[in-house]
Amino acid sequence: MPTPRELLRLVTIRQRQRSVRLMLWMVLALVAMIAAYSIAFHYLMALEGRSFSWPSGLYWALTTMTTLGYGDITFESDIGMLFSVFVLVSGVLLFLMLLPFCIIQFIFAPWLNQREAARTPRRVRDDLTGHLVLTRMDAVTQTVIARARRANIPHVVIVEDAKHAGSLQDEGYQVMVGPLDSPRTYRNAGIDRAVMLATTQPDTTNTNITFTVRQLASDIRVVATADRKASVDVLSLAGADHVIQLGSTLGTAMASRVLGTTGRTRIVGNFGQTRIAEAGVRGTSLVALTVEQARLEMSCGVRLLALVERGNLQVPHPHTVIDEHTTLILAGTLEELEQYDERFAVACEDESPVLILGGGRVGRAAAEEFINRGVPYTIIERLPERIPSHLNVVHGDAAELDNLQAAGLGNASTVLVTTHEDDMNVYLTLYCRRLQPDIQIVARATHERNVSTLYRAGADGVLSYATIGAITIWNDLHAGHRIVIAEGVELFLVPVPSTLAGHAFHDTNVRAQTGCHIVAITDNDAVILDDTETIPADPTAKLMIMADRHAERQFREHYLKKYP
Repeated sequence: MPTPRELLRLVTIRQRQRSVRLMLWMVLALVAMIAAYSIAFHYLMALEGRSFSWPSGLYWALTTMTTLGYGDITFESDIGMLFSVFVLVSGVLLFLMLLPFCIIQFIFAPWLNQREAARTPRRVRDDLTGHLVLTRMDAVTQTVIARARRANIPHVVIVEDAKHAGSLQDEGYQVMVGPLDSPRTYRNAGIDRAVMLATTQPDTTNTNITFTVRQLASDIRVVATADRKASVDVLSLAGADHVIQLGSTLGTAMASRVLGTTGRTRIVGNFGQTRIAEAGVRGTSLVALTVEQARLEMSCGVRLLALVERGNLQVPHPHTVIDEHTTLILAGTLEELEQYDERFAVACEDESPVLILGGGRVGRAAAEEFINRGVPYTIIERLPERIPSHLNVVHGDAAELDNLQAAGLGNASTVLVTTHEDDMNVYLTLYCRRLQPDIQIVARATHERNVSTLYRAGADGVLSYATIGAITIWNDLHAGHRIVIAEGVELFLVPVPSTLAGHAFHDTNVRAQTGCHIVAITDNDAVILDDTETIPADPTAKLMIMADRHAERQFREHYLKKYP
C-alpha cells in the first residue's frame, strides 16, 4: 500500500502529465487551424481571381488570428470578409486559452511553487535545543502545541508538502519540510537535541518513522499512536518508548468517569502518592450537606478540591449545598480514599448497569474496563461483526427507542455515547436526556468545538480525542504532569511564585485575577500539606491548581513570567 507521500507524488505527476497532454492538443489544434486557414485563403483568393504564394497565405492567417491585421492583404468578396471574421474570432479564442494556460502552467506556477517552497525551512536553527518534534498536524498535535507554547517549550512540525507547510507557517506554527521516511529530515530537525518525537501518523508510517529516528538518536523519547492492537508490539520493537492507543485510552477514560450508584471513588490520576479521584454523592449521606459540613464528615484525611456538575467547575465555598447531581473531586492517598469508601459508599446496592452507545474501539475499550471492574454493561451496535463474542451486545440502531429499551435504558445508571460522529453524539445525548432526565451521560467529542454543544445537550461529562491524546503525550514529556478533571479543566502543579509566598492560602486574589483555583499546596513529592493557612516560601513547595487553558495562560503571564 503506497504511503501518503507516494500518493501525493503520484497525483502531482499525473496532474503534470494531463497538463502537458492538454497543451500538446492545443498546439496541434493551432497548427491544424493555421494550415486549414492558409488553404482556404488560397481557394477564396482564387475565386476572386487573385493569386498569392504559400508564405503569403501563412502570413495572412497568422496576422488575422492574432488580430494584428496590417491590411496589406484583404478580401474583396463578402464570403472572403466573412471568412476573415471567422478566422479572427477563432484565433482570439484559441490564443486567449493557449497563451494564459502555457504561461500559468509552465512559467508562473513553477515559479510560485518554487517561491513557496523556498520560504519554508528545510532545517531548524542550529541553536534550537530541548524542542518537541511532531510529524503531523491534527487535533491532538494542535492541542500539544498549545500546551508547549504555554510552557515555553519550542516545537517543530515536519511536513512533506511545501504548500501545506507554508499555510501552517502563515498560521504561526513552526514547521520544516522534508520526507518522513528520510534520516536526513530528522537530522535537519535536530533530533539529537530534541526532548521528544511524537508521531500520530498511520501505524505503518509510525513504525517507519520510529525505526528511522531510533537509529539516529538512541536517547530521545519516542511516543507513537496506534490504531490497531497488533501495532503496539511492532512499534515497541521499532523503538517506541510509549505507544498510545487513543481509542482504548479514550474508552478507559470515559469508563473512569462513570460514577455509578454506589458512591465509590474513581481514581482519575495521581501526583506521586497523592491520588485524584471523583465520587458521586447520589445515595450517600453527603447529599444536602454544605461543603463545610461535608468536610467535617470527611475525617479520613481526604481533601475536597472542587465540585463539578455537568462539566461546570465550582469552587467549594463553605456554604455551597451538595445535591445528588454533584461530583466531588477528592485528593488523598490510596488508604485515605479506601477509608472514604468505607464511610460513604452504599454497600447494600449493586452497581447499576451502564449502556454503551456504539461498539467501535472506544466503546469496546469501555466495555473491557467495566468487565475488569465488575460493572454490568450493554453495548448497542448496528454492525454485529464489530463486537467480539465475549461482550454483551444488543444489535441495532441506538437512535431507536426499542433498542434502547431492549438494552435496559430504564434500569441503567449511566449512558456512554461513544460514536465517532459528533452530530450523532449530540442527537443521542439529547434523546437520552429527554427519556431519562436523572441518568448520568458521558459523551465523546471528536472535535473540541462540539464539547460545549454536548454539555448543552445534557451530557454530564465530555471527553475528546484531542484532549486525551494531548494529555497522554504531554505527561510522557515530563514537562508537568496533568490530570483532566472535565473537558477543558485540568489539574496541575506549579512552583510557588515569589509574589504569593507568605500570603493567606484562602485570601489570595488569584482566582479573581486569572481564573485559576488554587486547591492545595504540596511538598516536593506532591504530598498535600495539611492545615496550611499561609502559602510557604519553601522553594520545594508547589501549588496545585485547577484551571482551563485561558486561566492558566493568565496565571503564568501574571505570576510565573514564562512568556517572552
